[in-house]
Amino acid sequence: MEKSNRILEEVTVPLVEQVGDGRPSILRFFLDVLETLLLSLLLFLSVNVVSARIRVDGYSMEPTLHDGEFILVSKLSYLLGEPQRGDIVVFHYPGNPKQDYIKRVIGLPGDDISIAHGTVQVNSMVLSEDYIAAPPHYEGVWTVPADTLFVLGDNRNNSSDSHSWGPLPMDYIVGRAVFIYWPLQSWGMIDHSAIAVAAP
Repeated sequence: MEKSNRILEEVTVPLVEQVGDGRPSILRFFLDVLETLLLSLLLFLSVNVVSARIRVDGYSMEPTLHDGEFILVSKLSYLLGEPQRGDIVVFHYPGNPKQDYIKRVIGLPGDDISIAHGTVQVNSMVLSEDYIAAPPHYEGVWTVPADTLFVLGDNRNNSSDSHSWGPLPMDYIVGRAVFIYWPLQSWGMIDHSAIAVAAP
């Protein structure tokens, strides 16, 4: 009888200790969950401060970018440097700032842009553009004002851009498109072709 009482005590004492220890462990569990959520929120906010994710909607950047592709955009690029000709940028459309557009930078502040006979000239120098879908069918002459850019879609004849609504204010720029992350077959860095010029 003594032996069985001893066994009972040995069995029941750890059970009492386990219940007592369970309360702090539940509190620790909730603290860990809260810490994980706060860190996740901080990481999410940090990522959104330095980048944006957009979906290409339409065909104005064919053949460089395709309808339905998801793009990672660097918001830091133009805090650390200035836009360059050939950069592909995401910006708030001046006609409706709630909409975001994506186009290629063709002209910088002070540039003279001329489009005629299927060619684009910047400061009287003809651009050599192997990235466009087809030569532009429209014509026009523009001077790019201070603090603005002249942007065009790579699908020149199917694009709402500076040739139709004018220069893009610099402060409308969201950032520089840097990476296609979906679909997987399109995965990779975006080619920001340095614009080559030919003799006038």
